[in-house]
Amino acid sequence: MPIKSHIRTIPHHPKPGVMFRDITTLLKDATAFNLTINRLADRYREAPVDLVAGIEARGFILGSALAFALGKGFVPIRKKGKLPGRTLSAQYALEYGVDSIEIHVDAIEAGQRVLLVDDLIATGGTALGAVHLVEQSAGVIHECCFIVDLPDLGGMARVKERGLACFALTTFDGE
Repeated sequence: MPIKSHIRTIPHHPKPGVMFRDITTLLKDATAFNLTINRLADRYREAPVDLVAGIEARGFILGSALAFALGKGFVPIRKKGKLPGRTLSAQYALEYGVDSIEIHVDAIEAGQRVLLVDDLIATGGTALGAVHLVEQSAGVIHECCFIVDLPDLGGMARVKERGLACFALTTFDGE
């Protein structure tokens, strides 16, 4: 079953010209969601990963399910002001604005290997902001993992330029 066929496109969201790739249609299909998590778990089952970190909000869904499947802990990377404890913060550029994300200062121990998960990589701003937070915490990125890559926007290339491994289950090229 192709994962891509379970992802819908919503034109002009959140602004004109943006083709939003919506994974909620994949999540509501039990077979497709199960297949997605199993494919990712198969990829990382033997990997030297200590924690899975998911980026708000869809990265929480995917990351926590994947952490459960791998028997690993989960670390949320949230929008600014949402975490209750002391945090580290990173500002990043989106394809349609600027935002900030945070992580608890004690979420990752020095040297822990982290699998970073989100639903999609576009320009790479969010992913690079999250990478910065993991590194600020003295964690080590094992790989950055996404369901969807939008290669025309260059995000995965930007992350790879930083010397980091990246993986996506599917791509939407210029579509």
